[in-house]
Amino acid sequence: MSTCAVIGDIGGTNARFAIVFDQQPGWHHEQTLAVRDHPSLADALTAYLGGVSLPNAPSRAALCVACPVLGDQVALTNSPWTFSQQALRQQMGWDRLTVVNDFVGNALACPHLTAADRVSIGEGSSVAGFPVAVLGPGTGLGVALLVPTPDGHWLPVATEGGHVTLAARTDDEADILARIRADLRAKRQDDHVSAEHLLCGSGLAVLYQTLSGMENALAPAEVTARALAGSDPHAHRALTLFCSFLGSVAGNLALSSGALGGVVLMGGILPRILPFFQASPFRAAFEDKGRFQAYLRNIRCEVVTHPYPALVGLRGVIG
Repeated sequence: MSTCAVIGDIGGTNARFAIVFDQQPGWHHEQTLAVRDHPSLADALTAYLGGVSLPNAPSRAALCVACPVLGDQVALTNSPWTFSQQALRQQMGWDRLTVVNDFVGNALACPHLTAADRVSIGEGSSVAGFPVAVLGPGTGLGVALLVPTPDGHWLPVATEGGHVTLAARTDDEADILARIRADLRAKRQDDHVSAEHLLCGSGLAVLYQTLSGMENALAPAEVTARALAGSDPHAHRALTLFCSFLGSVAGNLALSSGALGGVVLMGGILPRILPFFQASPFRAAFEDKGRFQAYLRNIRCEVVTHPYPALVGLRGVIG
């Protein structure tokens, strides 16, 4: 009898699930559930599995989660969900459960994505035998590395690079960061501005609020819509700064990791703003590293347009 397994990409906003069958490529019964609609991951899994018709119950699962995975207890960074891996496996009746960081799942997809799933940003090439850096803004900012091994395989490395300190590249950016830092200090006695603080959906809203002086933040989707329509100069500037900051962070990551294998950009935001992103200062900011400008100019940057890259990576994990 053919056995099946569950794969799932668990973020701060959405949980995406699918079923994989032994000896069959791809996945089936794909569904996205809103995290806020379910008290726990177990509740979301139960709701998902209750809505699909299967010849037999899944015997194993592979999940990627938007947080560090350091032991049995897992706590999502940008959602209230927490769980014990052992307790979840027992509750769901699985023989095996694999849990990895969400950007490990994304990174593992890279060798399996086709040219149709990628759009290059600027020039550059990928050099075989060197690390690939993977990052992407969504509900948060995920960062991982994919390191080649001597036997021809890839080793994913989970990081929390989204929480590095965000640096200014220009005087204008320095002024904006100073204003945001002062606002944070006034609100929470903590003036650390991380990359994730601005390079995510809510971060785009923070940029808009800072530039416009509005007391109430505009929803990120509205900021994006106004920027793309050209109807609001503050929104256009906010999205432009978003792309510039992301380029600077990506360039720092490439230098720090020696990612001559390329920089791969994922997450839900960039594919929706792709023409804007291609024309943005991202690539200039990526390369703007003084004496190492030529080094970075030779590195290929790509936006992944596949809607579910983490599921591609998890399909390989589950076997």
